[in-house]
Amino acid sequence: MLVRPFETSDRKAFADLNLAWIEEGFTVEQSDREQLNDPEKSIIALGGRIIIAEIDGEVCGCGAVLPAHIQPFAGKYYVEIVKMAAKAGMRGHGIGGAIMARLIDEARAMKADGIWIETAEKLTAANRLYRSSGFRELASEEFWPTPYSRCNTQLLLEF
Repeated sequence: MLVRPFETSDRKAFADLNLAWIEEGFTVEQSDREQLNDPEKSIIALGGRIIIAEIDGEVCGCGAVLPAHIQPFAGKYYVEIVKMAAKAGMRGHGIGGAIMARLIDEARAMKADGIWIETAEKLTAANRLYRSSGFRELASEEFWPTPYSRCNTQLLLEF
């Protein structure tokens, strides 16, 4: 498996991988459209990074890290992980773990104090990955504002 930075030629695969899991159980929301239609503008231009995993030249997974849309604590800088996906049929083979490890490295390189993730409780495999990567679930009174109606779980990894 090769884990590498996003290239413009990955745009369709990035959108397709994410649309597959979103449409499988949720509604595509405005924030999704912005990030998937123009990842260079909505992620990279904001200081974010997109990571691609490929096997034998085929894109099989992706994820992105960018400055969190809010910074809730004065003097702290948080990033958030968004748009993590692995190709159906290839899940459970370490793709998510490899992408997560790289995204954590990218967050450290961005001088983040921590990483925030918002997700849905029903995404059990994703939540298992987040917890095994060191993220702790936030209590509801700790929740940060979210642009997504599907998100009912938030996690934080502090460095």
